[in-house]
Amino acid sequence: MTTNTLAGKVALVAGGTRGAGRGIATELGALGATVYVTGRTTRAGRSEMDRPETIEETAERVTAAGGEGIPVKVDHLDPAQVEALVKRIDTEQGRLDVQVNDVWGSDHLFEFGKRMWEQNLDNGLRLLRLAVDTHVITSHFALPLLTRNPGGLVVEITDGTADFNATYRAECGAFYDVAKWSVLRLATAQAHEIGPLGGTAVAVTPGFLRSEAMLENFGVTEQNWRDGAKKEPSFAVSETPTLVGRAVASIAADPDKARWNGQSLESGFLAREYGFTDSDGSQPNVWPFIRKMIAGEDPGDPEDYR
Repeated sequence: MTTNTLAGKVALVAGGTRGAGRGIATELGALGATVYVTGRTTRAGRSEMDRPETIEETAERVTAAGGEGIPVKVDHLDPAQVEALVKRIDTEQGRLDVQVNDVWGSDHLFEFGKRMWEQNLDNGLRLLRLAVDTHVITSHFALPLLTRNPGGLVVEITDGTADFNATYRAECGAFYDVAKWSVLRLATAQAHEIGPLGGTAVAVTPGFLRSEAMLENFGVTEQNWRDGAKKEPSFAVSETPTLVGRAVASIAADPDKARWNGQSLESGFLAREYGFTDSDGSQPNVWPFIRKMIAGEDPGDPEDYR
């Protein structure tokens, strides 16, 4: 991608502490954007997820990539904190061009393979608040600033496209399924509302994301990640947060981004559409691989999906 195509543009990555949010913030910075990175984990203290990654580290990566990273501790469930954040962006920058809703923080709150009544209700409701309410609250305060100038972009980060999630994801359970579907619907709603004002709203899903937590879950590092495919075959088609980062940055830099308004898009599809790659030069797209596995078909060689 051409460097500095987002110079002078301002982005907010809500939930930019780690994973996809970190990758997105960094790649927006690589195109010259000023990026406000928000989250609850700082060098002074951790969120309930109790992970070591911090918003300061992400902001430093943004700056090192060529942009300007600005870390701001924000609990996106607190309307007052989100309102203060948007007012700060307006005061300091006078504009907002890209808003990424990537708040999640719920890895520890859902249980695979359990029916709704078998899961902890408090955890399920907390998951919905963290995964859905945060996005609504952020957009409620940020959209007036984003739509002040034509060309604004809202990106809802989710897991699975509308087509894939149309089938109930029983293995993940009701709370997770409702959360991820709700985010897709939020993208549709915002597309309807900001489209006539010159804005664009989309949902973007990474594939099998090799986030910091996922690497730990598989007991591998970025150096030997392929060993994780011994545990789960689809992991052989996984991707780093760089791919979804470049997907969002490519849409943000696209003068014809409005063509995507209201759509749900895969990072692997966007890699082929815009011609970018993951950090290793590949273009992984795990969703067709997973669809064949679910259908009981032999997906074939994972390398054919990279």
